[in-house]
Amino acid sequence: MASQFGISEAVMNEMSTVLQSHKTMDVLAQVEGMLDQMNSVTLNIAVTGESGSGKSAFINAFRGVDDDDPEAAETGITTTTLGAAAYPHPTAQRVLLWDLPGIGTASFNPETYLEDVGLLKYDFFIIVTADRFQEYHYALAKCIMQAQKKFYFIRNKVDRDLEANARRRSQKGLSDDDVLDQIRANCEKNLRMGQVENARVFLLSCFHPQGYDFPALQMTLLEELEGHKQHTLLLSLPNLSASLILQKKQALAGDVWKRAVAACLSSAVVGGNLCTVASKLMDTLKSYQQAFCVDKESLLRLASITHISFQELQSEVTSTFGKQLPTEEVEGIVSRTDPTYQLLVKKLDMRFPFLATVATGVITFVGSYFLLSSALNSLSEDGERVMKKVLHEAFAKQNIN
Repeated sequence: MASQFGISEAVMNEMSTVLQSHKTMDVLAQVEGMLDQMNSVTLNIAVTGESGSGKSAFINAFRGVDDDDPEAAETGITTTTLGAAAYPHPTAQRVLLWDLPGIGTASFNPETYLEDVGLLKYDFFIIVTADRFQEYHYALAKCIMQAQKKFYFIRNKVDRDLEANARRRSQKGLSDDDVLDQIRANCEKNLRMGQVENARVFLLSCFHPQGYDFPALQMTLLEELEGHKQHTLLLSLPNLSASLILQKKQALAGDVWKRAVAACLSSAVVGGNLCTVASKLMDTLKSYQQAFCVDKESLLRLASITHISFQELQSEVTSTFGKQLPTEEVEGIVSRTDPTYQLLVKKLDMRFPFLATVATGVITFVGSYFLLSSALNSLSEDGERVMKKVLHEAFAKQNIN
């Protein structure tokens, strides 16, 4: 395991800024503070649109929750949202999607509407329609722009348009791509006519979250968020592309050394008990499983949405880290005196003498670091196998239909 990974000079330099103190409690507080700062960010996403546009279905699809799930936003063809309702992500409780009251009624006033729903608390707005964009969509977008907030237009239920086209294809001769191009062009034309310039339009079907523009929407939102909010959203997103999984892996890799130091020092505080190290690391492994959507709860939700059995999805999770590791096994990995560690251990002893004075020592830090690095590699591969399974099944069903 150790030969597969190294600790780069950039990571060494980052560690140097923290491991200057010789007081265990001070260093531990600083490292845990850095981790807590990232994990304490709240992201508020507002979803609005007229009644029947599929706002609630979009919220469920974005969160990776089936419409029949107890945690789902209520869906229906009539108005189901009378006030702003918050729906937390099932594994990232600080990511909140807000189902806002429907727009498009005779009494709708975009300026008072935004004030009523609490404009300033939202990070960005999703405006959903299942048909062409109307005057009230344009008015709402302009008010959001004046407040210097970002917004994104969603043209929902495009699967319905494709099904209608399929019934008359022999007459029109349009392909699915032609129909989608027409829908996008019409949406963009209507928005320009409504004086909403350079608006991005994403074509979606909440019944097929793996297809259409869902992956493009994910990447756009990530590109336009910054800092910890971007990180928070990234780890909550369902896996719809290999590039998204890679981004998750890279983002988590940047904090491996902090989690290894935190585990090592937490153990030292309570007397150098390896069980404490293992407990901290197992918590981190659980969060990694959730980030790559391969934990049991995520797979059960995915099975409900895709109608692929839980057993089939779970069979794609083949790594040791995709299972529940016993505490004793984690302890054994961390404390193993692998000969390939020795050069790195000596280097760290010289670079960070403080770590050498800690009861659990440099060996425990190195073991923790490589365990977490190995887990990231393995779990990202598990997540990609599960994703490919889902996409393969979706493609096969589409061809049958």
